[in-house]
Amino acid sequence: MKIVEGNMKYLNEIGSLFNQYRMFYGQASDLEGAKEFIQARIENQESKIFIAYQAEKAAGFVQLYPTFTSVGMKRAFILNDLFVHPDFRKKGVGKALMKEAFCFCEKEKARFVSLQTAPDNQTAKALYEEIGMQIDNEYDSYIKYF
Repeated sequence: MKIVEGNMKYLNEIGSLFNQYRMFYGQASDLEGAKEFIQARIENQESKIFIAYQAEKAAGFVQLYPTFTSVGMKRAFILNDLFVHPDFRKKGVGKALMKEAFCFCEKEKARFVSLQTAPDNQTAKALYEEIGMQIDNEYDSYIKYF
């Protein structure tokens, strides 16, 4: 397995995986919109993306968004997207991508990396707990949609 940092060279692969990720969460397919969204994140340096390849095929990706912790006075990251193509699931791709994301966050001297997942996404939850993540019971999360 090879993991590379996402940039414009990999736009088609990331866009395709990102489109499939959105479809997994019930969104309609929009490959061009997915590629435009990813292109903007790359060009504006608004996220960090890593792509895993197995046998020269894009197997999955992870996307991190930078933020800050005021209390900790450090950078932090939100792991917003993790997706493994169905052909490559149960082969260590998700775990490898998560470890790459953690290494990047440590290198950036981040205070933490956080993520959210659907309550019924048992496969993802098992992976997160296996690699040392824990449920944050310290704070309640609120959200307002617009």
